Amino acid sequence: MTVVVLDLDGVLWRGDDAIAGSAEAVAALRDGGARVAFLTNNSSLRIADYLAKFARFGIAATADEVMTSAQAAVALLAETLAPGARVLACAGPGVVEALEESGFTAVDRGPAEAVVVGWHRTFDFDGLDRAAGAVRDGARFVATNADATYPGSDHVLPGAGAIVAAVATASGRIAEVAGKPHPPTASLVRHRVGDHGIMVGDRPSTDGAMAGALGWPFALVLSGIGGHDPSEPVPDPAPALVADDLAALVPDLLAAHVARP
Repeated sequence: MTVVVLDLDGVLWRGDDAIAGSAEAVAALRDGGARVAFLTNNSSLRIADYLAKFARFGIAATADEVMTSAQAAVALLAETLAPGARVLACAGPGVVEALEESGFTAVDRGPAEAVVVGWHRTFDFDGLDRAAGAVRDGARFVATNADATYPGSDHVLPGAGAIVAAVATASGRIAEVAGKPHPPTASLVRHRVGDHGIMVGDRPSTDGAMAGALGWPFALVLSGIGGHDPSEPVPDPAPALVADDLAALVPDLLAAHVARP
């Protein structure tokens, strides 16, 4: 069964507003014979929070279908850090959850063996000071992702990359990046859904590059960053499939990649 991996922000919703037709589109993909999974660079929410948001918008989803950059970042740390290691989370509850589920000790100040930076709305000077200080003191510096912007409900917001850049500037160190399109997320996807699928997203530089890293086709929707942020123009040549939103994409997606004999 073909796996269709959907980005979340800009594909299913923008901020706290569902994109019109997204719930029906996910249902149509499943009804058309596709296996559906979800992959986000937004590390701020816990898995239960994502499931609640899916439910609020009428989208069927299970925990094992949801993959996040927080999970990828923690898997990267697990390559070198022992269980119980102190990790400073300059990030939202999703990173704290992923750290604790993997046996690390999540802290909000040093000393720490690693620092994980992700998107969160409560970032402030004190958080910058604590994170940069731990990195300067030798902590491993991992970013959940480096997206400069984030699709809000009515305008483009600063993304995790802006927070990561602040910590990098203050610490004099460059972060290792775990999220799309980097190898830790590619490994997460292959482990969870296998080697063959289709990547659907709104950001060519992450979703499109993720498809390339996986060797998968890329389908671009213009309901999020793509088409709204000048820093993310539609590539030339464009991906094989481009549509205004997921609902408009589904018929061609099913015909081109799912309903093949």
